[in-house]
Amino acid sequence: MALPPDTRVMPFDAEAIAEASRLILAGQPVAMPTETVYGLAADATSAVAVAHIYTAKGRPSFNPLIVHVPDFGAAERIGNFDERARALAIEHWPGPLTLVVPLRDGAGIASLVTAGLATVALRVPAHPAMQALLKACARPLAAPSANASGLISPTRASHVLASLGGRIPLVVDGGATQRGIESTIVAATGGPLRLLRRGPIEINDLAIEQPAGIEAPGQLASHYAPSKPLRLDATEARDGETLIGYGPVAGDLSLSGTGDPVEAAAKLFDLLHRADAMPKPKIAIAPILGNGIAAAIRDRLKRAAAPRPSTAPDSSS
Repeated sequence: MALPPDTRVMPFDAEAIAEASRLILAGQPVAMPTETVYGLAADATSAVAVAHIYTAKGRPSFNPLIVHVPDFGAAERIGNFDERARALAIEHWPGPLTLVVPLRDGAGIASLVTAGLATVALRVPAHPAMQALLKACARPLAAPSANASGLISPTRASHVLASLGGRIPLVVDGGATQRGIESTIVAATGGPLRLLRRGPIEINDLAIEQPAGIEAPGQLASHYAPSKPLRLDATEARDGETLIGYGPVAGDLSLSGTGDPVEAAAKLFDLLHRADAMPKPKIAIAPILGNGIAAAIRDRLKRAAAPRPSTAPDSSS
């Protein structure tokens, strides 16, 4: 789905929310104010919609995205909360706290949102514009910061336009954001709670096990790897390989018969899981040529194909 060449800016009101909801339900991303920074929101249940986030941002790798929901009840339908995570949610939501929890079976979240992990990052935002959009769409929304990858996070609509103008259809202008920095992230995935990112909310240090170093999904070279050996840039299958095709390379499975990188990004993690579950002991994947989102796919596949040391720590959260 092609995005329009011009980016509209609408002040936050009922008309803007109606237009933003229409665009999101049509599979397009929209920049929205939250209390932290402006987010680039898309339907978290649609892998193609989420792929448009990566296309617009030029994001270099498929890191997990935060899923925004209107209330704790909606969050519980997506993630499994233990008593500690539930207590933090009740105390700090709505607000700038993101909780990483195990993904509930059948939650309906696109695997591109979680980068194929068994966990999901959830937040209930406090900003009235984002709350209004969540209720209008009646969908969970994936929403990383609304800026081109590597640039400063946006706290005003003008910041969004400076980096994403012409790449997205709409910016809803809610004025300057209140907090100005990204949300605090806490992982509650079994064992002690872990502080993954500092932010506006301070959590009692006694309740948090501080990570020994930087801890975030995607840091290990071999992260998101299937259990089977993965061979890249394959034009045909060798003995014992399930071939994932792309473009002119057909394969047993195909990311995109037409060589569409957006379609390929939407299918990437699902097909890796499918190939991992098939009888053949190895996986091969066709060349993914091009820049932008195609380069992001290659980055993720390079990580997936990297040799895994036997003592590698678990960084799945």
